[in-house]
Amino acid sequence: MFREDIRIAFDRDPAARSTWEVITCYPGLHAIWLYRISHPLWQRGWFWLARWIMHLARWLTGIEIHPGATIGRRFFIDHGMGVVIGETTEIGDDVTLYHGVTLGGTTWRKEKRHPTLRDGVVVGAGAKILGAITIGEQSRVGGNSVVLRDVPPHSTVVGIPGTVVGTTESMIENGRINLDHHLLPNPVAEALKHVLQMVDDLNARVDEYHPDANDEYAKNIQEDMRKEHARLDRFFGGGGI
Repeated sequence: MFREDIRIAFDRDPAARSTWEVITCYPGLHAIWLYRISHPLWQRGWFWLARWIMHLARWLTGIEIHPGATIGRRFFIDHGMGVVIGETTEIGDDVTLYHGVTLGGTTWRKEKRHPTLRDGVVVGAGAKILGAITIGEQSRVGGNSVVLRDVPPHSTVVGIPGTVVGTTESMIENGRINLDHHLLPNPVAEALKHVLQMVDDLNARVDEYHPDANDEYAKNIQEDMRKEHARLDRFFGGGGI
């Protein structure tokens, strides 16, 4: 499993150059290895020692993994600073987290209170997944999203609160991650487009009954509308207003 962890770094990170570099310079790998030591101790009731090992891992790597969490194979944390994984978190195989991700709990009750990430999930930088919810397999969560409810398999989630905005293909192919996790739709812009289309349809219906539709005043209004549409199109493309 340790050899597999090293190999997966080459499959998930194009910056990996050599095995020695991965072993010595990848904090995500160090945190996972210390977790693999502490988790069996936690299961055997050596709670303080398991927590102390992961406290050391946090000090060394900036990554906080509770030893009670359940983590599958080929798990990869890229960069890793600020990652927090809670006690009752369950993570499947081939999952990837970027820096600043929080898998957090939402209740004081001693029960399942942290997320479950199914196989092949990719979570973008700064995302927060909170509560005993499930992220379906091969789904991706956009950077800085806050997910508070279950996500179906093969879904793309963005926003605050997280909203399913599309479907995904397989995030892991031949062991390699799909690095196009920046290609995410803008749900706010899409909603505005629908509203604007409804306004245009309404204006068109009103114009049918306007007796002076061809006068100079109407032409000025049409020109203003075209300018505003151009500005909105620039906004939807990320260019600002």
